[in-house]
Amino acid sequence: MSRNYYLLSSGRLKREKDTLYFISKEKERIIKKPLPIKEIEAVFIFGEVDLNTKLLNFLAQNKIPIHFFNYYHFYIGSFIPKEYLPSGFLLVNQVEHYLDLKKRLEIAKEFVLGACHNTIKNLIHYKKQEKKVKETIENIKREMEKIPKCEKRTELMAIEGRVKHFYYQSFSEILKVEFKKRVRRPPDNMINCLISFGNSLLYTETLSQIYHTQLNPTISYLHEPQERRYSLALDIAEVFKPVIVDKIIFKLINNRMINEKHFLKELKFSYLNEKGKRLFLENFDKRLSMTIFYKKLKRHISYKGLIRLECYKLIKHLIGEQKYQSFKMWW
Repeated sequence: MSRNYYLLSSGRLKREKDTLYFISKEKERIIKKPLPIKEIEAVFIFGEVDLNTKLLNFLAQNKIPIHFFNYYHFYIGSFIPKEYLPSGFLLVNQVEHYLDLKKRLEIAKEFVLGACHNTIKNLIHYKKQEKKVKETIENIKREMEKIPKCEKRTELMAIEGRVKHFYYQSFSEILKVEFKKRVRRPPDNMINCLISFGNSLLYTETLSQIYHTQLNPTISYLHEPQERRYSLALDIAEVFKPVIVDKIIFKLINNRMINEKHFLKELKFSYLNEKGKRLFLENFDKRLSMTIFYKKLKRHISYKGLIRLECYKLIKHLIGEQKYQSFKMWW
């Protein structure tokens, strides 16, 4: 079974014949670690890693994307091998649904509905404990009632923004730490740091899953397509942020698994140190591998599989086979 490989150390990624190696230096020793090419789904690079076109060609042949992050763990870009499942028919339909405002809004509304539903499911777990959380749930439900009436994408984005504002305001009660508001670049505290890091990881994971389908990642419906951005990954990731990223943060904070020692003190705790990154990545990988019983398929499916399934559901909608309904937690 293929999985993600996360490279936090500096070194060199090298191809030797039909094997991939990561070569690094630890305490004056050269470490040469083989990476089984058939077991790699994607590579996430956080350190300073050297590579060449020979390696990129090898990864492209094996349909393996690479995602790059800078020193402060901000996502900076990806190497995506050329499409290996091209479909002109699907591309035409994907563009058509973007150009037709009514069709575009239908899909965009479902993304927002899924995100709102999953956000409420997260909050319900805590509503018995905190009055503030109950109020947040009611505020989000009122915003959800406005979604069917939206006639513009900007109205949907405004609803999404207000829902997130209400949601993040309840984090102080859920996590028992002070959290005033969401700040992105740079994140101004530990919670904002975890949210930014987790969202970046989910975006790249979603992009990897899109790559293994016939969807074009640059054509989106909720977020406006832009140059140098795979905006469809942003759309689909919105549905899964509460399910994957926020659940990890709640676990790490409430179980006291992560604290100030996992952040760079010289930067006012705005960024994870290497130990903190490893801890978050370990839990991110575990979350992606967790399975639930999916009634419609009558089998267990991982969270990573749910993201891929979301892509297939969208494809069925685009080609007219089945109306798209976003993933909504039922437990």
